[in-house]
Amino acid sequence: MDKPLGHLDRHFDLPHVRQVDTARPWRWLKLGWQDLSASPGASLFYGAFYALMGYLILAYAVDMPYLFTAAISGFMLIGPVAAAGLYEISRRRTKGEVCGLYESLVGLRRHGDSLFYFGLFLAVTLILWERTSVILFALFYNASAPSVGNLLGDIFLSGEHLQFVAAYLVLGGILAAVVFALSVVSVPMLMDRDTDIATAMMTSARAVALNPATTALWAAILVGAMALGFATLMVGMVLLLPLIGHASWHAYKDLVE
Repeated sequence: MDKPLGHLDRHFDLPHVRQVDTARPWRWLKLGWQDLSASPGASLFYGAFYALMGYLILAYAVDMPYLFTAAISGFMLIGPVAAAGLYEISRRRTKGEVCGLYESLVGLRRHGDSLFYFGLFLAVTLILWERTSVILFALFYNASAPSVGNLLGDIFLSGEHLQFVAAYLVLGGILAAVVFALSVVSVPMLMDRDTDIATAMMTSARAVALNPATTALWAAILVGAMALGFATLMVGMVLLLPLIGHASWHAYKDLVE
């Protein structure tokens, strides 16, 4: 039987994708921690910067529940590009090179075009989800919008808005799954190779198709880490984002030859 999405070889010059053990994400986290420990200054800088940006975005949206929920989801959507500097640190460390903040920024500039276009794809996806969120609130939730502090209890846990919750989770889940499949190894691959966005995205989709259980576990770990970061008002994100970013590099190196 052909490998999942094997027909893509006829249209793209795709690298070989490995099938890995389901427990590999835990090893990715271990290797990610080693990278973070080797370059703590640069790694934590990225974590602090994006945690601050996330906090400011959430603070802006705090009085707009539909925008607040979209902002939380959007932070996860832009994660692959946000971690690009961390991928560069891990890439250089894999080659035995010293990499600080300056070197990682140079790497970002070297791959600026690819990152810009992939970031544009994620930005369009984020706008689509924000508009979808507004429409869902308008269609299914007719009462005055609750405060963000009461959002979870009033809407998602009260049992009074099951249609809204179902529609929100189904549509959001589908969008998140598609973006995850197309991006899980795309940005690290763009940082590592002279390739195009379409090839990187198709390679990512193929890696997910060949390793559904492994990548599902990895997705669950990512969601759990982001949830913990938000639960600590972005303070935990200072450490969690660089850990996940470095680990994502090792996920790419493990999945793609």
